[in-house]
Amino acid sequence: MATIKGTKRQARKHHRQSLERRMRNKSVRTRVRRQMRAMRVAIADGNAEQVKALLPATLSVIDVGWRKGVLHRNTASRYKSRMAKQAQAVISGKEA
Repeated sequence: MATIKGTKRQARKHHRQSLERRMRNKSVRTRVRRQMRAMRVAIADGNAEQVKALLPATLSVIDVGWRKGVLHRNTASRYKSRMAKQAQAVISGKEA
């Protein structure tokens, strides 16, 4: 927001706060996406050992996204459910 003469002080403060929240949310969102991408790659490769190692970390990062308010709780639950289902298919030796 450009500082314009007549802009209310509270409006400038609100804009500044929204930018700060945006940066915090962006880092959490990026962390969630990168972890999920790594998990998807491991699932696609069919690497059961890597999937076993990544699953707890991935579910934890998704929970962090939910707790920080970046993900809706239903979205987080859906992501976790799908990841666990796909991981279990790879671990048990079935096609994902």
